[in-house]
Amino acid sequence: MNRSPLSPRRILTALVIACTVAGLAPAVASADPAPVPTAQQGHKKHKVKLEASAEKAKVKVGEETKIKGSLAELTGLESVSTSEPIIVQRLDGNVWVDVATGGCRPNGIFRLSLSFSIRASLTLRVYHPETDLYVSATSSIFALLVI
Repeated sequence: MNRSPLSPRRILTALVIACTVAGLAPAVASADPAPVPTAQQGHKKHKVKLEASAEKAKVKVGEETKIKGSLAELTGLESVSTSEPIIVQRLDGNVWVDVATGGCRPNGIFRLSLSFSIRASLTLRVYHPETDLYVSATSSIFALLVI
């Protein structure tokens, strides 16, 4: 049974399949799309202001110092009971490197303890990464001398 590639039976089968697919395409296209995540629906994230400083400007190697500050919610959002991430970073070359992490509630204060094992003049900042509810924020840069 040698059939030619363009037999009438194959052409008819292909035509029926093509019509069936074409008839289903509008039904598939009109189906409800998948729900869009809240962040893509235009959900506006709230702004925060981050302030931080070292308790001491000069410490000895191995001595513990505290980084203290506040995370202020700026848009009047009702009190939120969840803790937001806070990261202390040091400038290494042109890159900010994480040194310590903690948390703080919006409109709250934080204290993080740090110690360093080498002598150095450090440039530090505190960073709040973007979350589902808040945009990212950074504190002013401050210095710490480890002698």
